[in-house]
Amino acid sequence: MKWTISQLQKYRNKEFFVDETVKVDEIKDIDTSIRSVSPMHITGRAEIGTTRVTFYLKMKGSLVLPCSRTLVDVNYPIDVETTETFLINDSDFYESDVEVHRVKGDVIDLMPIIREILLLEVPMQVFCEDSSEDGAPQSGKDWEVIREEDRKEKIDPRLAGLAKLLEQNDSSDS
Repeated sequence: MKWTISQLQKYRNKEFFVDETVKVDEIKDIDTSIRSVSPMHITGRAEIGTTRVTFYLKMKGSLVLPCSRTLVDVNYPIDVETTETFLINDSDFYESDVEVHRVKGDVIDLMPIIREILLLEVPMQVFCEDSSEDGAPQSGKDWEVIREEDRKEKIDPRLAGLAKLLEQNDSSDS
């Protein structure tokens, strides 16, 4: 995902499409919570002008992350769109809501930006759908993990008498 300025200038005022699959396994070294990275499919297009190149990209793939509760592997899908603008020379291009990248040398390399976007997509917590035997224990001596939906249905046995009293009050009010 690297092009020289002269390669891109051949497509000025023409359609330039991007459709590549790249490996970004090196992000596992930066964020050690990432257990695995699938190849990322990058699609999109570029608008090439005399002073700037703007890429409109869509990235699809997946990361394998640990479940925050059980530590089992969770497949986390990545589907993100981004717009990246590169300034070819020191022009006076300025838009307050557009982040721009200055081209150093004669090459535009999208890989550092792709890695950065993927690292920003890693959530703080991921939860697996089912609690299996593979992960952390869900119960032990005198304790168990209670889901929010289960908590609403169960009544603490120490408060059962109070619940009966409240039911009697509700029926007498009617």
